[in-house]
Amino acid sequence: MKTASLTTLLASAVAVSAHRPILVAKTTNTTLPTTTVAGVEVVDTQIVRDARALISTMEPYLYRHQMRSWLFGVATINNNATLKALIDLEVHALGTLIHDLGWDMTPNSTWVTSDKRFEIDGAIGSRKFITSHPNADQWDLNRQQLVWDAISLHGTTSISEYKQEDVRTIVRSIGMDYEGEHPGIPADINAEILAEFPTDGFLQGTDDTFIWFCTSKPNATYDTWVQPWGEAFVPGYSAVGHRLFDRVHPPNTTTTS
Repeated sequence: MKTASLTTLLASAVAVSAHRPILVAKTTNTTLPTTTVAGVEVVDTQIVRDARALISTMEPYLYRHQMRSWLFGVATINNNATLKALIDLEVHALGTLIHDLGWDMTPNSTWVTSDKRFEIDGAIGSRKFITSHPNADQWDLNRQQLVWDAISLHGTTSISEYKQEDVRTIVRSIGMDYEGEHPGIPADINAEILAEFPTDGFLQGTDDTFIWFCTSKPNATYDTWVQPWGEAFVPGYSAVGHRLFDRVHPPNTTTTS
């Protein structure tokens, strides 16, 4: 799941691996308005405020999860000057705050389709949110793509680790909410985040949502990391015949040497 640690990014923030795309940082972080949430200084532009307002209408556990993902990430970034100089804080804010639009179980949801993985629903939703915003002219295609890539890959860390620093940091920030202690964050800040945005209902909500995916759109869960929820909890669910493995080894056939 979303389990990579952001703290391990700090040592490699300067030396970008030859295996990763190089992206020259062009941030305006020093000129952006800020505010304080749960003891963390965060960017406070209109689009970020509107993203926060959007997710506040979602299930309480899901709202708190997305807020914690943002705040854990920003708290770690704020604690490392090199990383803070590299990361576009508005991109990071949107990539974390609205990364789970695809979890919206509201009937006729604006964000959820009947045939796409939830990560793709979320990525498409993020672009719709950005391009329809009054400040969309401040978001060029590169910034939009960074958000899109981070959200679409936030459950696939084996790929996201080889993307741009913004993408990697967003994905690692999200993963921090599935971890225990956070060494890159002062203990008092970590405690304040958890006090203001407690984890109540988070794991049960995750179970309920993934079971819903496997029930309502199973084709979007086969051969993905959500598949085990269907196999464990949904009667009649079977990925057999839908996996890449089955193309190589079709069911009900035998191989001969």
